[in-house]
Amino acid sequence: MPDHGRDLTFGTFLVPNASVPLLDAARDIEGRGLDWIGIQDHPYQRRFVDTFVLMSAIAAATTRVGVFPDVANLPLRPPAMLAKAAASIDVLSGGRFELGLGAGAFWDAIEGYGGPRRTPGVALDALAEAITVIRLIWSGERNLRFDGRHYRLAGVHSGPTPVHDIGIWLGVYGPRALVLAGRVADGWVPSLRDGTGQLAAAAARLDDAAAAAGRSPADIRRVLNVNGRITDGTREGLLRGPADQWVDELTDLAVGFGFDTFLFSAEGPDQLPRFAEEVVPAVRAQVAAERAG
Repeated sequence: MPDHGRDLTFGTFLVPNASVPLLDAARDIEGRGLDWIGIQDHPYQRRFVDTFVLMSAIAAATTRVGVFPDVANLPLRPPAMLAKAAASIDVLSGGRFELGLGAGAFWDAIEGYGGPRRTPGVALDALAEAITVIRLIWSGERNLRFDGRHYRLAGVHSGPTPVHDIGIWLGVYGPRALVLAGRVADGWVPSLRDGTGQLAAAAARLDDAAAAAGRSPADIRRVLNVNGRITDGTREGLLRGPADQWVDELTDLAVGFGFDTFLFSAEGPDQLPRFAEEVVPAVRAQVAAERAG
């Protein structure tokens, strides 16, 4: 798989737990020089604050770090209003918002919260329609109309216009969903789960779909959610071991798999400082050296 040569960025996955000092955590993340804060969107979780309210508060409490939902729960967020919220945060933050978007999961919980229960195929069709609606709402145009199976616009005016071109980053995995991402998405947001084999196959399918749509695969940002533990001991498996193991493995994911952004899910209070200080600068240096070589 090709290295797409994009600049590397790094961030962390912030769980929106209401009992945690979330804004202090966001300021700490920014202070450590990380680029992104990604926040899961599960509104039915009683312990969680609302993701979009939290992103707005983080944008107000910080000055540099980017924020995005990792990923937004489309069945519970109508796309026109989702687009309005996204554009609003982008305007208020000075262009620091991106839109991670998913087709939906945990259907019992979604239905319990008043959302629709969808089959995988129907959910994907709704996702494709939603992307069209969202981009129309960001267009700055008037008298917008769209008549889809799941969503419609009936003569509405768009606005506010985002202050930068917000990326739509899809958190998808299946073959049809990856074809959609390759055709229309600005980014792809998978999670590293059971090794790299399935990830490699999915990345290749995404590249093929982009090329078939007449796009350069390098135009699609690759954002990978990673978890594990940075230790002082021996290597215990993928992303479970000392910092130099993390550096080697993240470098391989960048130059071997084409990923350019890594979102770290910390498992303890010492993990974020170690990631920011021991892993991030070393990965940047090693990737630069391999690309130069």
